[in-house]
Amino acid sequence: MRVIAGEARGRRLEALPGTDVTRPTLDQVKEAMFSIVQFDLPGARVLDLFAGSGQLGIEALSRGAARCVFLDQNREAAAVVMRNCKACGLFDRSRVSVGDAARWLTACHEQFDLVLLDPPFRQGMLEEVLPAVEKVVAPGGIVLCESEAKLVLPAQVGSLVLRKQYRYGRVLLWRYTKPRPSEAEGGETV
Repeated sequence: MRVIAGEARGRRLEALPGTDVTRPTLDQVKEAMFSIVQFDLPGARVLDLFAGSGQLGIEALSRGAARCVFLDQNREAAAVVMRNCKACGLFDRSRVSVGDAARWLTACHEQFDLVLLDPPFRQGMLEEVLPAVEKVVAPGGIVLCESEAKLVLPAQVGSLVLRKQYRYGRVLLWRYTKPRPSEAEGGETV
């Protein structure tokens, strides 16, 4: 597992052994995710929920995001994220937290331009946290969700609107956006 592009390009990332704790995103899927948001990354505030090794948030930072908050409920995974951020020279723009995603989102008062969701497959976590994610997404923000191919998510979750779904073998990517107030009222975007 490595960083694909940007200032930390080519750096190898550590991961916890076994797939019961983390399931790294395939390079093909990761490249597709960041192609989708490439023009939205410079200066973005990013949240990497279910961070695992931190590879998605690290990729965002490497490609120009201003800062990233990483969250994982596993302390060992959070320690791996910290080591990976330090090894890539991105620790000064990172904050690593340990905790349950739903509880953390409920208490969060920050806004993010990009939220990356890659929870364990087939456990219902994505469906559970997506409504809580909506409140931390800044107007105009994007939510990218990775799921197993059989999952069906709604076309709208609160103010989040599904814009597109992408399929990569047995993986689906879902791109939700939160409209800016002018878009929500049907006005033109400037």
